[in-house]
Amino acid sequence: MKTRMIVGVLVTLGLLSGCANVGRGGVPTSVSRAEAVVSRPDPVALFARWNTALATGNPDAVVANYAPDAILLPTVSNKVRHTPAEIRDYFVHFLAKAPRGTVIERNARVLSPYVMVDSGTYVFDTNAGQVPARYTFVYRQVGNDWLIAEHHSSAMPEKPEQAKAAH
Repeated sequence: MKTRMIVGVLVTLGLLSGCANVGRGGVPTSVSRAEAVVSRPDPVALFARWNTALATGNPDAVVANYAPDAILLPTVSNKVRHTPAEIRDYFVHFLAKAPRGTVIERNARVLSPYVMVDSGTYVFDTNAGQVPARYTFVYRQVGNDWLIAEHHSSAMPEKPEQAKAAH
């Protein structure tokens, strides 16, 4: 009886270890050591790349910054965007405003070797005026590149003069 129980435990542990895809340090075991090299994300460079894509006026250049399964909760639209085509549609309209973003406050945290969150506030200068907003970018390493997996941006609820008076 004791031998059967020990064998059962060993078989179960062997099966469970075979199901685990993650090795030491969170590196997937199904990836070779050469492929497991992780680059350190640079939130300033990643935002600059995205902002430079905005400056081209080309929605495809902007969408290239997003992972294929990215989610966009945009600044000046109530519709959540779930696909590259939906994200592109948003930027077709947003780019008509000729936006240029400037980060005011940045709070970046690396959550794992493959995920970084950058959240804070930014201001868009557009041909329709300024749009102060809050943002969160969740970046995920895809191959050798860092792409936006989730992007939430919402216009500030208070006008700048109201915010100063309230605090």
